[in-house]
Amino acid sequence: MKDENKRSNKNLKKLTLLHSNDMHGDFLAEKVDVDLVGGVSMLSGYVSKVRHEEENVLYAIAGDMFRGSIIDSEYHGLSTIQIMNMLSPDIVTLGNHEVDYGVAHLLFLEKCAEFPIINANLYIKTNHSRLFDPCKVIEIDGMKVLFIGILTESVLAQCKMDKMIGTFITLEDAAGEIGRICNTYNAIDVDLTVLLTHIGIEEDQKLAELLDPAWGVDVIIGGHSHTFLDEPVVVNGIPIVQAGTGTDQIGRFDMVVDTDTNSIDSFEWKSVPINNKTCPVDNSIKDMILNYKNITDEKYGRIVTKFVRELTHPERNQETEIGNLFADLMKDSLGLDLFLMGSGSIRSKKMGPVVTKGDFDACFPYDDAAFLTYWTGAQLKHGILWMLRDETFTGDHTEFYQVSRGFEIEYDQKTHSFLKFEYEGEEVPDDRVFTVGLQDYHLKNLPDSFDLSEEDINKNHSIRAVATSCAQVLEEMLQKGQHQDAEVEDRIKIHYV
Repeated sequence: MKDENKRSNKNLKKLTLLHSNDMHGDFLAEKVDVDLVGGVSMLSGYVSKVRHEEENVLYAIAGDMFRGSIIDSEYHGLSTIQIMNMLSPDIVTLGNHEVDYGVAHLLFLEKCAEFPIINANLYIKTNHSRLFDPCKVIEIDGMKVLFIGILTESVLAQCKMDKMIGTFITLEDAAGEIGRICNTYNAIDVDLTVLLTHIGIEEDQKLAELLDPAWGVDVIIGGHSHTFLDEPVVVNGIPIVQAGTGTDQIGRFDMVVDTDTNSIDSFEWKSVPINNKTCPVDNSIKDMILNYKNITDEKYGRIVTKFVRELTHPERNQETEIGNLFADLMKDSLGLDLFLMGSGSIRSKKMGPVVTKGDFDACFPYDDAAFLTYWTGAQLKHGILWMLRDETFTGDHTEFYQVSRGFEIEYDQKTHSFLKFEYEGEEVPDDRVFTVGLQDYHLKNLPDSFDLSEEDINKNHSIRAVATSCAQVLEEMLQKGQHQDAEVEDRIKIHYV
């Protein structure tokens, strides 16, 4: 126990730090049993309640406000910014989905935001000018709290399509930049330093190991891996937290800051559920969201198709019913041997049995082109083996692909090898060339997703676009085929360790 006399001589101040991440346009509350859960109106009600009850409160968002809802997609994020303006976070950092509508559009949205957006590493390659302020010092009750926003290239694949934009390559680069910022701002007597990251819980832990304690980083608030925690992960003396995904919960630090030593004297952290039992409703935000919803419902209420039953996509790193259906529809429409559907392209955990235009667009919001590529059997085996590496199953958000019918793959995680790799019942020969469909985004990211390059694939046959819109192909195929069904068929069967 600490010496109480020494404790009484400290200059201690209370701070409540609330945080969200990966909200993904989760604006509306959902009914779970008899309770209403989540939604921005109750989230806002909780934040306002805490701001009223506690002396010093800051609310931070660790990336990915955008994508995941019709309301966000219809207005290309402008609706989200207006809703976030009413939610009034004190500080926000960028996630990978903030650039989905393009870097130029993101800069426009920043001008519409009534809250600061920070990011330390996005820059223009020609002159190395940063696109955003790298950090911000917020003063509250005489305390100075330094927030630093961090992304790395590994999660920012969209920016690789923009040749003018650069970002950090490695965690070592990110740690070096954090050190430079901390060294610069420590001179103004910063009392608390918070990293707002969007790189995933595993990468956060690796980053924490690289930080020099002398830099004074006190807390890492992260996102990207959608991690639910019961307690902080502590690495190198730094508590690391996330608040899952959506608006069903919010993270809460109640801490005591020692402003003499510029450090945390004590803290408690918890994940607070957002529901109608614990949170008042902010009716002003509720009315704004319902106004957007009424407009989108009128436009997106028409029925596209009706499935035999509800289909699911519970996890992005496993074969799913919706994934199999979408991969098969693309394969059939384009006449391919194989379509590799990016599992992260499917944003809904369930859909149907009645599917409206709004349901489909929310499930598959990425309207990119489809490309015909040619892979040898050896390249397919190499690429799928890379896709199934251990990091895919540890929450690092590496890309997983849904495989169209015809392929049967059995993988042993212990030996990192295939027990079976067949097409239409026959073993795949290394020298056979297969026609493979890819979305534009995934073609651009072949090295990360499959450890292959466009040059490797082009040696077999020139790559060419075969559809300008995957979403249009899928919607048309769904309309043509009423009462469709899909099952998990062990197209990719994994023997886990």
